[in-house]
Amino acid sequence: MTTILFELGTEELPPKSLKPLQDALKASVEQQLNDANIQFDSLKAFAAPRRLALQLAGISDKQPDRSEQKRGPAIKAAYDSDGKPTKAAQGFAKGLGIEVDELMTIHTDKGDYIGYEQTIAGQPTTELLPAILQTALDNLPIAKRMRSGASREEFVRPVKWLVLMQDDKVIPATIQGLTTGVLNNQGVQTGNITLGHRFHAGDALIAHADDYEQVLDDAKVIADFARRQQRIVEQVQQLADAVNATPIMPQDLLDEVTSLVDLPVALRASFEARFLQVPQEALIKTMQADQKYFCLTDSHGKLLPYFIFISNIESKDPAQVISGNEKVVRPRLADAEFFFLQDQKQPLFALTDKLKDRVFQDKLGTIWQKSERIAKLAAFIATTVQELALKDATAAYASYAHIDIEQTVRAAMLSKADLASTLVGEFAELQGIAGTYYARLNGEPEAVAVALEEQYLPKFSGDALPQTPIGICLALADRLDTLVGIFGIDEVPTGSKDPFSLRRAAIGVLRILIEKKLPINLISLVEQAILNYEGKLPKMGDTFTQVIEFINSRYRAMYTEQGISVDTIQAVQAINPHMPLDFDQRIRAVSEFRALPQAATLAENNKRVANILAKSEGELSADAKIDLTLLIEDAEKDLFNVVVELQSVVPPLQVAAQYQAILQALTQLDAPLTKFFARVMVNVDDSALKRNRLTLLKVVRELFLTVADVGVLQI
Repeated sequence: MTTILFELGTEELPPKSLKPLQDALKASVEQQLNDANIQFDSLKAFAAPRRLALQLAGISDKQPDRSEQKRGPAIKAAYDSDGKPTKAAQGFAKGLGIEVDELMTIHTDKGDYIGYEQTIAGQPTTELLPAILQTALDNLPIAKRMRSGASREEFVRPVKWLVLMQDDKVIPATIQGLTTGVLNNQGVQTGNITLGHRFHAGDALIAHADDYEQVLDDAKVIADFARRQQRIVEQVQQLADAVNATPIMPQDLLDEVTSLVDLPVALRASFEARFLQVPQEALIKTMQADQKYFCLTDSHGKLLPYFIFISNIESKDPAQVISGNEKVVRPRLADAEFFFLQDQKQPLFALTDKLKDRVFQDKLGTIWQKSERIAKLAAFIATTVQELALKDATAAYASYAHIDIEQTVRAAMLSKADLASTLVGEFAELQGIAGTYYARLNGEPEAVAVALEEQYLPKFSGDALPQTPIGICLALADRLDTLVGIFGIDEVPTGSKDPFSLRRAAIGVLRILIEKKLPINLISLVEQAILNYEGKLPKMGDTFTQVIEFINSRYRAMYTEQGISVDTIQAVQAINPHMPLDFDQRIRAVSEFRALPQAATLAENNKRVANILAKSEGELSADAKIDLTLLIEDAEKDLFNVVVELQSVVPPLQVAAQYQAILQALTQLDAPLTKFFARVMVNVDDSALKRNRLTLLKVVRELFLTVADVGVLQI
């Protein structure tokens, strides 16, 4: 079995890019090898702070030979009337370096041609590989490349050494300006020499390509990214267990730390317990972002005065390393403490005065004015859901019956106050969170305090939603006010540009209304949001239409992410429901309908009904009724009888939004509708008979449109 090893040694690679670089290098080489028809058993990628590497096991020595057919002039042009080759045939043969009598006849649909089939020998893998590797390196996702010294070669970091081997032999090649078999700028012969840990080891000879990982292990470098990360996770967990703690290990931080070390050594340190009075989110943020530490919490999620860091050396005196990290983190935590205490010198509401001078958007006024609009809209939403809850105490939103409108307004007026705090000024990610802490310290009602943080939920796709009634009202009001305002000044998202995150805001509105089961019409919410601008939006009608269309357009992105087919979404969008909860219920019903055995035939027949009615537009009056005396054929009588029965079944189910039950009931139309199309002619010469049959089909279509346009489905 042949093994090929490639390693590119560099100065320390950007830690946030290391794993993407590894994955991109592997994918590119794998694709190019497949394109070149070079067989291999496995391809393993390695990535460490100073290296990217690939190990190809069981790789073929060369490409397989292949046959290639060359086609020349047509037979008529290649031979004269006596069957002798013309100059055209002779020239074609000469160009291929063969004799005329070696030519063959190629038969095609367009006639016969002379031709030749030649065998092309496959190239050796070692000859193809340097170009493949260089192409892969050239195509890596590197935002900005650099050149080192006088070299004209560009890469993400200066390149220091190169390894390229087939089993125990160096492959002659030049990659990134380095040539195997010669001394590099450090006086090291490239090709089979790698560098170990920067502090624990020096150069290391790789005797065989299979030995790569073991050679680096001996040189204190764990080259396998996944293995290095697993070692970090295990060490962190062990140190956390020793103090009965749970480590906070977000994947992006874990990836970055893994990219920073060759030889991970986890150590636990501590900080003064007095810092725990500071919002733990601020402490966690500064320790994660600035120091790359793993924080520890207790069983209730409360921060403990410990942190774990990953060292890149096996120190003979770990206590000194721990002490050094404690000294580094202390002033950062002290800064957060200072900001937190400084903000408490005045009540949270006093900070709102500063918002009167802070612009939300040039044409839309200040953040204070936005807070006022949010308060009005949140109160409108709270009143709406309260009225709904009082009408139906058994509903899922019954808890809204006791929502405090005054507290909702209070929370809205405080919602942006922490933007003027020094803590949020230093840690922007704490907006809302800081407000919640300060509200509690000021003795604000708990419902108000919690809502200040919940107003920003969900922050991203799949994020948690606000849980409290006031938090839900604020989250909806904030997003709707932004959507209406930005569309109102014609700053709509274009392409990938969405500076105000309107797409995310729209999906947030839909998710809250759907997942919290709030039967609120979007039209009323958008109308109220526009009215709150009190005429400051120049084109209110256009703004309303654009916002509604924009929010409705987000359904597709939201549901396709859940695995819902596009045609299912289109079937519901065709009837344009304005209540997101109702839209979702229809989506679920159509998704269930698709799985029924009658679904495919009913979808096809519905499409046929729609086409017939579209072509006959204008022939039916709005109040057209079925004339029983004109039902002549048995097939149309049978269809009519089922329709009459369903006209009594569907309405009460529609009122109760029992859409799955409606579609299940409508499957009774499968056989009679199929029979109708097989035996009844709709477009007959008798105009009265034609109108009657069109009216019958119109009623059938209306029954289905109580849920969705199933004719759109492609089953």
